[in-house]
Amino acid sequence: MKLDFAVVADYALVDQVGKISVLGMYQHIWVQQFPAMHPRLHLVLRLRGKRTEIGEHHVQIRLLDEQDTEILGGNGQVTFAEPPAGVTDIEAAAVLVFDVPFPHAGPYRFEILVDGERQATVPLTVALLPPPR
Repeated sequence: MKLDFAVVADYALVDQVGKISVLGMYQHIWVQQFPAMHPRLHLVLRLRGKRTEIGEHHVQIRLLDEQDTEILGGNGQVTFAEPPAGVTDIEAAAVLVFDVPFPHAGPYRFEILVDGERQATVPLTVALLPPPR
């Protein structure tokens, strides 16, 4: 099981047939002060596997700062059902929505583990909004 991609965006959805729509991908956030709260951050994931990997898989997501302090985290399960005859690859998409606290400026990262193996790191930086000129 592999994580095909992971991005941070303003908005995303997965439709009834599994198509992912993503708007406003980014890796930097400007805030007015610290601590800050970034509302409605969308973390978009797509997992791919082989037909032999049908079943349940464990997913863990953690947001860490540059000191490896966990800002938020969570665990979940994704279940892959039997695909139609002739289909050899399986896939699943997820959109996770968070209100994210940022205690200070600097680099952060989402770490995504699937079945205990790190599959991706999504970098994110947070800084004070520059003063008007």
